[in-house]
Amino acid sequence: MSDEANTENHDARIVIRNLLHLEGSPYELAEDARRGLTSSPKWMPPKYFYDARGSELFERITAQPEYYQTSTELEILQRIAPLIVDRVRPTALIEFGSGSASKTRVLLDEMRRAGQLGAYGMLDVSEAASRAAAVALVATYPRLEVECVIADFEQPQPLPFPGRRRLLAFLGSTIGNFEVEAAQAFLRGPAERMRDDDAFLIGFDLVKDRETIERAYNDAAGVTEAFNRNLLMVLNRELGADFDPSAFDHKAFYNESASRIEMHLVAKRAQSVRVTDLDMTVEFAPGETLRTELSHKYTRRSVEALLEAGNLALDMWETDPDQKFALGLARRR
Repeated sequence: MSDEANTENHDARIVIRNLLHLEGSPYELAEDARRGLTSSPKWMPPKYFYDARGSELFERITAQPEYYQTSTELEILQRIAPLIVDRVRPTALIEFGSGSASKTRVLLDEMRRAGQLGAYGMLDVSEAASRAAAVALVATYPRLEVECVIADFEQPQPLPFPGRRRLLAFLGSTIGNFEVEAAQAFLRGPAERMRDDDAFLIGFDLVKDRETIERAYNDAAGVTEAFNRNLLMVLNRELGADFDPSAFDHKAFYNESASRIEMHLVAKRAQSVRVTDLDMTVEFAPGETLRTELSHKYTRRSVEALLEAGNLALDMWETDPDQKFALGLARRR
């Protein structure tokens, strides 16, 4: 397929490159589903939550009163954005898992105030969310260039705007969704592509009391429950499965020994689920779980170890007064 076939220009300042279209089905869903649904215990990677509906549900999760992560990270970001921009002096902001890019505007505003705003690059799995964010951003920032790379950013991807001084951002503690070894491998990808004057801003949800953490993943409005079940709808649509989402309960709990939230779908009864595109049937016993997400919680010490294994070094560390969340600025080692 030619570059023209996977690049769409809706505005002279917006370029959308959908690398997923080049690969056929989204990401490696068939392979991941075959491996995860035949494992014991069963699991699926959380990246498959984020179709258009899942992205919209996640935005609603971030607005729930129990979900402290978004508001706390935003408070820190608003406080330290001038320090970050002064320290890095970026002319391009590159964001992994950008979604609606709401928190990103804090950094873009500060770059504009400093006279350094030139470009914004997104790497995200949702074309719909990226397209909407790009259109909104160029309306707000008339001289901004936007490049959206629709791709599985867990895999090494070329970083947009290689000729500019870049601030990379991975916010929302999305890094916590990776197993430790996978997080280390992910960080090595950008580290290899960063220049010495680039920097990487990463959000980390911190270890704290169990009640606060578990409430954030079990909101009273049931939005996280709907988000969790949406994964089954993705499997039904993309792989011809016949999951009944109402036949599974949402369960999220804090695994203290591993310092992580585990999110599961729990079968209410015995079930046989047909996955037509994989030519397989998946059996669930009553009470059997499908793990859909991990969300690791960190300390400064564990962050420094993680960054070191990813060929990065901590350059700046800021938390909120209650030590719920942290932003770390890292440089290439």
